Amino acid sequence: MATGQLSVKDQIRQLDDARKLVLGNAGYYTQVIQATLPIIGPSALVEFRRWGADFLAEAFATPAIAPSQKETLSLLVLETLKLLLEDPNQDILVLRGVIQAAASIYPLALRWIINNSWDVHTWEHMTAIKTRILRIWDSAPSTIRICCIKFAQRVVLAQTPSANPEPKRGNVLDISLTMIPPEHPILDAPKLEAEASGLLDRMLGTLQDNSSDALIVDATLNTLSILVRNRPATSNRILNTVLIFNPLKHATSPMTPKTKVLVKSMEKTTRMLLMHLSRRNPQNPLTGRISQHIEHLLRMRAEIFDEGSRKRALVEQSNGQDMKRQRTGAALAHPQVEITPLSPGPHTLADIFTFTSNEGLKNFNAGDNIPAPLAAKISVTTIARIDAQLLERAIQGVRDRLAALHAVQQEPINPETTPLDVEDEDDDYEPDYYAAEDTEQILNKLDSSPADERRELEKPVLGGLALPSFRLPPPPILNPDQAAAVGQKSITRVFSTMRTLEDPAVKKAKAGMNRLAASSYDQSSWITVITRIATRSGGILELFLPDEDDEAKGRPRLSDSIREQLFNFVLEDFRKRIDVAVSWLSEEWYDNELQKRAVSSSPYHHEAPANYEKWALRLLDGILPYLHAQDKVLTRFLSELPQLSAAMLSRVKALCRDPSLVNLAITSLYYLVVMRPPVRDIALDAIQDIWTEYEDARPIAAKYLPRWRPAFMEATKQLKLENDEPLGASATPVGAS
Repeated sequence: MATGQLSVKDQIRQLDDARKLVLGNAGYYTQVIQATLPIIGPSALVEFRRWGADFLAEAFATPAIAPSQKETLSLLVLETLKLLLEDPNQDILVLRGVIQAAASIYPLALRWIINNSWDVHTWEHMTAIKTRILRIWDSAPSTIRICCIKFAQRVVLAQTPSANPEPKRGNVLDISLTMIPPEHPILDAPKLEAEASGLLDRMLGTLQDNSSDALIVDATLNTLSILVRNRPATSNRILNTVLIFNPLKHATSPMTPKTKVLVKSMEKTTRMLLMHLSRRNPQNPLTGRISQHIEHLLRMRAEIFDEGSRKRALVEQSNGQDMKRQRTGAALAHPQVEITPLSPGPHTLADIFTFTSNEGLKNFNAGDNIPAPLAAKISVTTIARIDAQLLERAIQGVRDRLAALHAVQQEPINPETTPLDVEDEDDDYEPDYYAAEDTEQILNKLDSSPADERRELEKPVLGGLALPSFRLPPPPILNPDQAAAVGQKSITRVFSTMRTLEDPAVKKAKAGMNRLAASSYDQSSWITVITRIATRSGGILELFLPDEDDEAKGRPRLSDSIREQLFNFVLEDFRKRIDVAVSWLSEEWYDNELQKRAVSSSPYHHEAPANYEKWALRLLDGILPYLHAQDKVLTRFLSELPQLSAAMLSRVKALCRDPSLVNLAITSLYYLVVMRPPVRDIALDAIQDIWTEYEDARPIAAKYLPRWRPAFMEATKQLKLENDEPLGASATPVGAS
């Protein structure tokens, strides 16, 4: 790199390009690390040191590099890491990356020294790095202390015995004290174990002191799970310390929002750790205490935070006295709402639902000022949070107002005294007293008045307001053709939904014919529902219904349409959907058995339909042409069907027309002979027919027939000997007389 001619920004860009190169191909890590070490040394600019520290931390943490290659690379970077750590004025970001890299390197360096006891220089460098990190642990900022905790965890893992009795044959990443030979010239196993025990106590001291630094507490708790799992000898010390740790100790009143967040974080991290440990090892003797502690934390959290969140805001007092007791007895009672009766006269619907006396609120129109979605959201939230008794009182007030208005009787119109709609133009004018208009004249005048005036006069008076009952109109009656068409569309939509659902990764064992049809919305549940609709919807009832007319006979039945779509659904991908075929045919067999029982107990003569064998043969005819010699789906399909017949096995026997499928056919049949004794005879008959009809298949069939059909094989041998005897061997030679 021409570092002298490029700016710092350009050089960082080149370093980023090198990083992208190794991320794409891990084989370049050795070359890039060797090339960048002189650039990221202790005398380099802080930008280069930051980049180098982050790059080394990432390189030794990635699983893309083999452990042996990491071990070799660690020898190259130890000197640079040591010099960067020893600088007292080092940048915080550089220190963080260096400690993270050292945490990944420490087990590798220990394994190197175990196998290469002559390399004292490398172990001195590693010891100096460890000493420096442990020295700055307590005085560094939180971001550095978190990295120091991770480093201490890796040291404890490396310097304590492993649960694996033969570590050299176990996981190559599990480096422990067990790998150190007793007479190692550099490493003293008892001293290293004692140091690890002290570091573990130092880590747990944060919990024992009930530290209020949530970052340090969470970092410590997150490192303990691996120690409990990989080093069982430390589990009791760790669990006992966690069980006496109270993350809610600092939840004292009054709490600031920052304190609430920190306390909730520590409580959740503690609870998640305990739940993980109890689920991973349910046989642990401390599981009972762990469960009790989790329940205790949940209860305390609810008492501290949930109750506080349901309280209303504190009422500000005008004077500074009695600051600790903000609420009085009256404030704790349910809030009241004043509902005044309506004044006499006509009223609008808004007047009935308005309880406030504020004219500004009365004249405010929410529909013109607030969008409808926002108004709906505010209304739902307000109703959900309002006091139940207050809401009930308001509803009762509206009911009372409606009842009062309904009780008011309207006065009938008196044509003799009803004033006319005429304005006085002259106060001095005194009209003659004519007889008042009668009812017919008034109605004629109303009819001749303008439309706007009529509309104004026709406004309903709420005094006679009533709440009529509303009933939905009955649905239109469907004829059989329409019902069949709607059923077809529904089934088509169900199969469209099934095709979009994925098969579950873990398939659960089913509980048999009487299992719950659908306990979820996955593909298996839909298949169970649709197969039962096809097999059990009509079923026995169709046997005893009267004969259908000619028009009904030409209409396809819904169950047959479902069966046809199930058939097509299975054949679209029969290797993955063979479970669907077995489940469907099992339901068909069950339905056929029920129908046979119903027919046998009925006084009328009916013939039960053989849907099971019909669709089983159709599936076999659809699957067999696409099988290859290594297919296992045929054997599985035949073995899981509830009943087999000679007609089904004859389809399998026909596979022997293709020489490449002879072994598949005979193997599937022989599996039935061994594993399904009820169909052993018809399976042996099929193998015997194969031996008779297909000469190319005789060598394979001859492996199984001598054991199960010895009489047949003896008869064939005898027949062969008779056919091989020379013609006329028993006749008298010519000229013997």
